[in-house]
Amino acid sequence: MSSLYERIGGAPAVKAAVDIFYAKVLADVRIAHFFDGVDMQRQVGKQRAFLVMAFGGPNTYTGEDMRRGHAHLVARGLNDGHFDAVVENLALTLRELGVGSAAIAEVAKIAESVRDDVLGREKVAA
Repeated sequence: MSSLYERIGGAPAVKAAVDIFYAKVLADVRIAHFFDGVDMQRQVGKQRAFLVMAFGGPNTYTGEDMRRGHAHLVARGLNDGHFDAVVENLALTLRELGVGSAAIAEVAKIAESVRDDVLGREKVAA
């Protein structure tokens, strides 16, 4: 079976998705403030590399792990509601790009797998 990365269209699809995703995120009053002062060109590059890796494509991601990379945002109040807003914007982006429901559900599952790390919590046993 092909990877999620291949099924959604590879590098061109991830590039398009990240560009549309950040336009949505920066327009979302629930979460836009977390990006104040962020070098968005650098952020977009890191996000593309992370999603390629997370979706089963070539791993060129060199960023920090999710816990360390988001600790400064947790200190600023990042919570489950914000995480949900990010996942919602990602799902809307993928739907807009014609990605099917099953693949979007797979993306949501990947996002859920890092929720506790992003929010700086101990992992909850399933």
